[in-house]
Amino acid sequence: MYSVTKEVFFCYGHRLMHHAGKCRHLHGHSVRAAITVSAADLDSQGMVCDFADISAAAHAFIDTQLDHNLLLHRDDPLLPLLQQAGERVLVLEQHPTAEALAEMIYRDLQLKGFAVESVTLWETSSACASYREEGQP
Repeated sequence: MYSVTKEVFFCYGHRLMHHAGKCRHLHGHSVRAAITVSAADLDSQGMVCDFADISAAAHAFIDTQLDHNLLLHRDDPLLPLLQQAGERVLVLEQHPTAEALAEMIYRDLQLKGFAVESVTLWETSSACASYREEGQP
């Protein structure tokens, strides 16, 4: 089995409404997402896939949905005020955790035909969350 990993970078804001710590307040992150794609065989160019293809597909989603966006849970009481003020907000059914964002990126790339093994989202230089399907290494 072969695998390649492409890293992409973006920024977003969020808050975790019921978090006991300081993450309950609005704040932002500059993140690094590591996207790993795997294949049993290499293509005609001797690659799993081109890094540029992973990057382009990831940025098509990230740039429109996540980058420089405020991500909030659908029940967040700040939503009406922010929407009324014309702020860019992405409303999520789940809480906007690093785990949830890793899964969102994974699923988008999977729908685009990539054999995604995992997505790891580094929210800080010392903390990351990963998503992979059951049965993946």
